[in-house]
Amino acid sequence: MDLSIIIVNYKSRLKLEACLRSLATADLSDLEYEIILVENASGDKLADLTAVDARIRLIESEQNLGMGGGNNLGIAASSGEMILIANPDLVFSREAVKKLVLYLTNNREVAIVGPKLLNSDGTLQYSCARFPSIFLPVLRRTAVGHYLPGLIDRYLMKHENHQETRNVDWLLGACLLVRRGELFNHEKLFDERFFMYFEDVDLCRRAHEQGKKVVYYPEATVIHDHQRKSARLPWYLAIFKDHLAQEHLKSWWKYFKKWGWR
Repeated sequence: MDLSIIIVNYKSRLKLEACLRSLATADLSDLEYEIILVENASGDKLADLTAVDARIRLIESEQNLGMGGGNNLGIAASSGEMILIANPDLVFSREAVKKLVLYLTNNREVAIVGPKLLNSDGTLQYSCARFPSIFLPVLRRTAVGHYLPGLIDRYLMKHENHQETRNVDWLLGACLLVRRGELFNHEKLFDERFFMYFEDVDLCRRAHEQGKKVVYYPEATVIHDHQRKSARLPWYLAIFKDHLAQEHLKSWWKYFKKWGWR
């Protein structure tokens, strides 16, 4: 098996259907592949989606394992030499997957490659970034960031050329291609201490620690119909009322506790 595509679903059935339709029309010729759907205990009924294509398999988790845990569950059931981590809110261009596979195949020094992500209106989504500082949540979640926009722009690499292939610190985990076995720890790709958020930063940090490259590859383009749900409320309300914002802050703490305060 050349490729396993892992998609973790949590209350995203409609977007998942659009994602699967894009994969059905993608150019995956010459690739032996499978699609593993992980229903992460959200209550969505997905069994009928497996009837569309014999290469689609469904795993129903008895509990919500988070993004890292859900992907690890799907990976454990997969057999591809390469693993594509894909959010259900993606719509793939026809050539995107094949281009990512060819790039990783031809560049052994690269451990992780990700595409250029576009918003649903076709505008650029900032999907590669520098490693965060400990003060980043303060800048992004409070009024302080309005007075120091240059720091956030630098973090998000807003002034870099996003038409160029480049080595980066980390890539948004919505769409990542890796090789089986590389970066794995006890047969798991993601550190499950991160229930949601920072699991992608942590994975890319591990790649760098192993002397491998993380590459942003804009020749492959994917639409990411994403909403930043952890920022729905002002920070002074979110830390008390918003579960996703709370998870974000928990993961932020765990990340710096693991990697040091730098």
